[in-house]
Amino acid sequence: MKPQSAYYQVVPYPKYRRWMVAAFRSTRHKPMIHGLVEVDVSRAREFLRNQKANTGESLSFTAFLIACLAQAVDEHKAVQAIRFCSKRLILFEEVDVFTDIERDVVGQKYIIPYIIRAANCKTFRELHGEIRAAQGADGKNVLKRFRLLFLPAVLYRPFLWVFGWIGRRRTWLWKTIVGTVGGIGEKPVVLDGHAVVREYLSLTISFDHDIVDGAPAARFTQQLKELIESGYGLDDSATQLEQAVARATSRRN
Repeated sequence: MKPQSAYYQVVPYPKYRRWMVAAFRSTRHKPMIHGLVEVDVSRAREFLRNQKANTGESLSFTAFLIACLAQAVDEHKAVQAIRFCSKRLILFEEVDVFTDIERDVVGQKYIIPYIIRAANCKTFRELHGEIRAAQGADGKNVLKRFRLLFLPAVLYRPFLWVFGWIGRRRTWLWKTIVGTVGGIGEKPVVLDGHAVVREYLSLTISFDHDIVDGAPAARFTQQLKELIESGYGLDDSATQLEQAVARATSRRN
């Protein structure tokens, strides 16, 4: 019998979360490099706010970050390399980004894993559309398709060990199934000789030190920072929207 009290309640711990915990713990043996980075996102945030004010459309900030990440990885492919046996690395052309998307499942909010395939081949607008479609999908059916949840929880860690062993020898299978891959606060800074308040995003970036050394990791991080701070892909999004509105107006006329 589950213990109950007037001061607290006991609720089930979702099985998919137990799976994610086992997956996180399965990577603890890797020699990881971790970096903490602050990125100025004022330009991107202003663009998104103006877009919402002018059109009523709420564009996904996550889609913007994924667009920047995919472009940076595309230019530094070694950061998503996978070891093939002991003497080779596999460098993938497509960048698959693993992210979490909140979905409604029978009236409750669940964070469900989602993989955006070939994100480096998609525009910010396309990524935004894919994320919104995934958020609107039937979460209950998504959980049913996540077949690994039907395993007993006690088998999660043994399965992940076996799957990792297979993945190191069948890297294409690993990528096909798994894919690859803070908060915002205001901060006063000096810009062009004047004190201004900018919005900064805190990022934690991790690399597998078996594959990536410090210097390449630093170059990738700098590239990602520059893409985010420049508002990569947002101007193209505005142009695409203007073109779509013009085409719609032309058809009505």
